[in-house]
Amino acid sequence: MKKKVVVIGGGITGLTAAFRLKQAGHEVTLFEAGDVAGGVIRSVERDGWLAECGPNTMLETSAAITRLVEDEDLGIADRRRDASPLGGTRFILKKGKPMMLPSSAAGFLKTELVSLSAKLALAAEPFRSRLSPDAAEESLADFVRRRLGQEFLDYAINPFVAGVYAGDPENLSVKFGFPKLYALEQKYGSMIKGQILGARQRRKEGRVTKDRAKQLSFDGGLQVLTDALANNLQGRLRLGNEVTSIGETEDGRWSIQSNKGVVVDFFDDVILALPAHRLATLIFPYSGEGKGAEQPLKALAEIVYPPVSSVVLGFRREQVEHSLNGFGTLNPEVEKVSTLGTLFTSSLFPERAPEDHVLLTTYVGGARSPELALRPEGERVELVLKDLAAIYGIKGDPVFQHSFLYKKAIPQYEVGYGKFLQTMEDFEAGHTGIYLAGHCRDGISLADSIVSGEKVAKKVLQPS
Repeated sequence: MKKKVVVIGGGITGLTAAFRLKQAGHEVTLFEAGDVAGGVIRSVERDGWLAECGPNTMLETSAAITRLVEDEDLGIADRRRDASPLGGTRFILKKGKPMMLPSSAAGFLKTELVSLSAKLALAAEPFRSRLSPDAAEESLADFVRRRLGQEFLDYAINPFVAGVYAGDPENLSVKFGFPKLYALEQKYGSMIKGQILGARQRRKEGRVTKDRAKQLSFDGGLQVLTDALANNLQGRLRLGNEVTSIGETEDGRWSIQSNKGVVVDFFDDVILALPAHRLATLIFPYSGEGKGAEQPLKALAEIVYPPVSSVVLGFRREQVEHSLNGFGTLNPEVEKVSTLGTLFTSSLFPERAPEDHVLLTTYVGGARSPELALRPEGERVELVLKDLAAIYGIKGDPVFQHSFLYKKAIPQYEVGYGKFLQTMEDFEAGHTGIYLAGHCRDGISLADSIVSGEKVAKKVLQPS
């Protein structure tokens, strides 16, 4: 049966869900508050430079990613660009200089990144007892200290969390923020044993392991994907429409009200692909007899979204002493620098910078130093230039710059996050025909968001 479905939120999750539902023959309308679809994915091309305002790469961890990129209805398969093999080389800042990050537990036993005592702690990890599933919920920091010690927390986990979550491991939940890590201990009793045995099993089953997943983008940046998805909607994308409330009709369908007024269409199903702080403001005037106007998801306003700024700077190659042969450098908090880390953008993909030039993308703010992200653009650029000069031997002014600020960037799956997931689950159970998806529910990565869109579309497609 053909359905009328409304998708609210035009980020990658909402776009993916709308695309799949349209492909299945349903009538889909997508509402997006902004003037362009794509959410945090923005690619800026100027004078031979290509800068990403949000994520720079997409990790092909799921067959759903491959299917979407290669879908003939999008027509962008030939625009795909796989990252350079250099992307496998990553650095951690240690004593003010980039030091290569080992790619395996065995590599950590040889590296100078951590001390002998830290290496002994790593070797002993498989023999440490697992935490009971009934024990109090742990932060990621407590989990790592218990299994590996403080030094690994400082020089491996802290910078990793800053680079991925822009978060603080002291606050993030290992159970909800890093469920695969938590599951390794619960299933195998050890992270190392779990990584080895789990990888063997995934390879046996033909599934992609994360360490083997390809990093990809497109010739015009990641916005090539979101633009293709938006264009495929062919007039069913309503930009500049911020949905404020949802009402239920007498026959069990749904009506939508945006800042542009009431939508006269009535929808069979609603997909909410919004950040948590927007879900919290949604009003449901007809959420139950006699209840009147309510905000049933208002508790989600408590989810923390720290600000993050990306500062993209281009230089002549001779201005930079470092080889930049790698993915980039993550900066541990104990190193006391202003920035979270830097990606070697022009080393990862071709045509990101003019010939004999390099492009670097540096992140500022996050849970570690939110106040720095909110400084005026000129001050943010100065902070970045100071760190780049000290770390990479960069001399002189940049010949290209672009800075972008996300005041609410990435949801933090902090200790106690389960209550928010339960709120979303209870809401869905009490509102048949409304579905929630996106980074505040299904994981924060770009790949997670695409898989979330695919998953919610399948829910809608299931016979009622």
